[in-house]
Amino acid sequence: MKSLFFTLFLLFIQYTSFSQENNNVVIEDKTLEGQFDKINRISTSYQTYKVISKDKFQELKNNVLDSIKASNKDLKEQKVLLKKERDNVAKLNAELNKTKEDLKKAQEKENSISLFGFQISKVTYNLILWLIIISLALALAFFVFKFSKSNILTKKAKEDLEDVEQEFEVHRKKSLEREQKLRRQLQDEINKQRNS
Repeated sequence: MKSLFFTLFLLFIQYTSFSQENNNVVIEDKTLEGQFDKINRISTSYQTYKVISKDKFQELKNNVLDSIKASNKDLKEQKVLLKKERDNVAKLNAELNKTKEDLKKAQEKENSISLFGFQISKVTYNLILWLIIISLALALAFFVFKFSKSNILTKKAKEDLEDVEQEFEVHRKKSLEREQKLRRQLQDEINKQRNS
């Protein structure tokens, strides 16, 4: 009876432990750390050493090597992607510098005007333009003044010429009359001399 009781007790303990193992089914961690933990848990101990089955060790080794290959592949892809991004950043920086240079030239062009092939600022251009306008206005005013003065002098000279011409005409008429008078007198004298 004792042995039957002992056997039943052992069966009960084994059943309980088996059902606890089934109830406590550990969701396997597929990471490398989880796989190492599983190997450590399922391996047997011998003195201070852990004994691992060759199949489990080979499976772990393959998983580790696959993970390393995948990591190396990801690393290479990341390096290629990083190189592409660096090239892209360098290209964008070059484009940015070109754009900044173009913007600077555009601003200089906007703030300046080409005059006889030289770029001068708008302020200088406006100053030169206003100096030219003022100089031309002063020159026009000077020539208008000179023209009016000359016009006045010309009118006076014309009036003086008309007066002189009238005086000359009067003098000519008087001279002509005097000459005719002297001819008549001369003719009269000649006639007197003939008759006498």
